[in-house]
Amino acid sequence: MRRLTLMMLAAASVAVTGCIMVGPNYQRPAVQAPEQWRIDLPKAEEVVNTKWWEQFGDPVLNQLIETALRDNLDVRVAAARVDQFIGLLRSSRAQALPQIGYGADVSRSRASQVGQPPLPSGVNPEFNLYQGTLSAAWQIDLFGRVRRLNEAAQAQVYASEQAQRGVVLSLVSGVANSYITLRGLDRQREIAVATAANFGETMRIFELRYKSGLVSETEVSQVRSQFKLAQTAIPAIEQQIAILENGLSILLGHDPGPIPRGKSIDELMLPVIPADIPSVVLERRPDILQAEQNLVAANANVGATRALYYPNISLTGVLGSISTAFGDFLTGPAQAWSVGAGLAGPIFTSGAIRGQVRSAEAQKQQAELFYQQAILNAFGDTNNALIGAQKTIEQVGLQQQRVDSLREYARLSRLKFENGLIGYIDVLVSENDLFAAELSLASLSAQRYTQVVSVYQAMGGGWVDIADSMTPVPLGSVQGRK
Repeated sequence: MRRLTLMMLAAASVAVTGCIMVGPNYQRPAVQAPEQWRIDLPKAEEVVNTKWWEQFGDPVLNQLIETALRDNLDVRVAAARVDQFIGLLRSSRAQALPQIGYGADVSRSRASQVGQPPLPSGVNPEFNLYQGTLSAAWQIDLFGRVRRLNEAAQAQVYASEQAQRGVVLSLVSGVANSYITLRGLDRQREIAVATAANFGETMRIFELRYKSGLVSETEVSQVRSQFKLAQTAIPAIEQQIAILENGLSILLGHDPGPIPRGKSIDELMLPVIPADIPSVVLERRPDILQAEQNLVAANANVGATRALYYPNISLTGVLGSISTAFGDFLTGPAQAWSVGAGLAGPIFTSGAIRGQVRSAEAQKQQAELFYQQAILNAFGDTNNALIGAQKTIEQVGLQQQRVDSLREYARLSRLKFENGLIGYIDVLVSENDLFAAELSLASLSAQRYTQVVSVYQAMGGGWVDIADSMTPVPLGSVQGRK
């Protein structure tokens, strides 16, 4: 047995040495990047590899992002999904290695005394049977099917890790956007409360003047309507604040509730906006890397299905002991063994394998198109974010000028009214326009910051790795902390 086993192992080694890999090897599809986005790579990396959220200068925002990265449930789900694919990878790798097992069995039986052949006279028909075996099996991956499956499983692990990075990217951007929008709403509420208080004082004065016969009831009604307009805006804004606080709490992995505040919307600092972004930076976006790893897995599956056309070669061996008497069990006479080699392959499958290959090739084509689409989307997202950041800053400047002009207009209108040169309706129009313009300015101020967040979200880049290092680590990660 030892000589036969050594011969089989030697033959297997020769076979494995000459193994081939059926199917196409992966080659990254060519991508045509916009030339106008290319800048010096060190400059771009300096921008995208930073904790950009710290540039807002708000410690409360920094703490909220740290809390979300630690406690957010979506991040935990993504980390668990990475562990799931790591387990599948280990199972796939095991197929290429020898499998060793054992077995033991004890039974009591009775043989027929009149069967064929009949038992001799005086032989006890009842007997015990003791069996113990060690088995080994090895499927030789001569045509690379198992290796292709391993390649696909490895790519799925990498894809799941990129999916986790994508969750981190969306989470950090979502927390930053929600907090900034929340501070913008806080500013709108301050404006509405201050305006309502101002209109309320005006209404009180007009009511006193009406009692003295200095103004008409119509003018009092106009002032009261103006006051109620400002009051109505307050609960509407407060509703938006509560909804946003609840959503932000869920992003933090907490029950809905109030959110702590830091700097006001006017006190936040504007992070650096990169003037240009090279395609090599965009290609590090999690969605692009995930799409490419899915393409790698689909390409490997093409090879694995094509290998079904070729035969499977396997080696098996069993070593054990069989005895009807426990005293003879595990002794030399009770020893039993067997070794074998198997060859199996398809001859006619009615197109079943051809259908599987065609399906795998179609899945690869879909993955390649999805990868190219992800790159196009990245270019579009980045271009839109850069334009949005630039144009929003311009809008804020112009809106600030409009607010300044309306404030002066309202002051002059009230002065003319006090001097009896115009009616109060002109004052009402000017102050209502100012109120609406101030609310719009607060909203645009928040958008100015959220557009910068969109730029960093569109870029992806090294900051995602920095944020990812702050999240729970997959228990079985093959790459460790990224």
